[in-house]
Amino acid sequence: MPAKIRLSRHGKKGAAFYHIVVADGRAPRDGKFIEKIGTYNPVHNPAEINLDVDKALTWLQNGAQPTDTVRSILSYTGVLYKNHLVKGVKKGAFTEAQAEVKFQAWQKEKEAKHAAKILEKNDETRTQHKARLAAEVLVNEARSAEIAKIKAAELEAQVKAAQDAKKAREVVVEEAAPEVVEEETSEEAPATEE
Repeated sequence: MPAKIRLSRHGKKGAAFYHIVVADGRAPRDGKFIEKIGTYNPVHNPAEINLDVDKALTWLQNGAQPTDTVRSILSYTGVLYKNHLVKGVKKGAFTEAQAEVKFQAWQKEKEAKHAAKILEKNDETRTQHKARLAAEVLVNEARSAEIAKIKAAELEAQVKAAQDAKKAREVVVEEAAPEVVEEETSEEAPATEE
């Protein structure tokens, strides 16, 4: 069975990290391999890919078959395009210098797209962060307004209770005060008559 270029899983549960390896097709997924040619970390956005392009190209030219996922990684990094250009040079469609110029132009365009994607992601993250902060400010204002209403109602209740207590004391004092006045007048009246 021919050699395969495939992923070997590492990392913990829920945070996979892969090595891109060349292995015998009969070997287990995480078992023996012939050569490690790169890494792939899908946890980041955009995914981090570190690949030795020359080794991958050499293995492709020697007949190694990539798996579907690795084929998309090789396509993304430009290894398949470079392999295509090398085949064109062998057939005489263009020179090696022209192939290198085409590959460099493709690589610059790809890097520009990648940088734009990162900037877009950062801008999106900033806008999401600002939106979350604005929503949090609105929630905090609503909470503070509700707390202010509750405190105002409590203060009003306390003031009302204090006023009721003051009125009750005044009523008790007023009820008690006329009796005292009447007693004093009744004692003074007989004294003057005598």
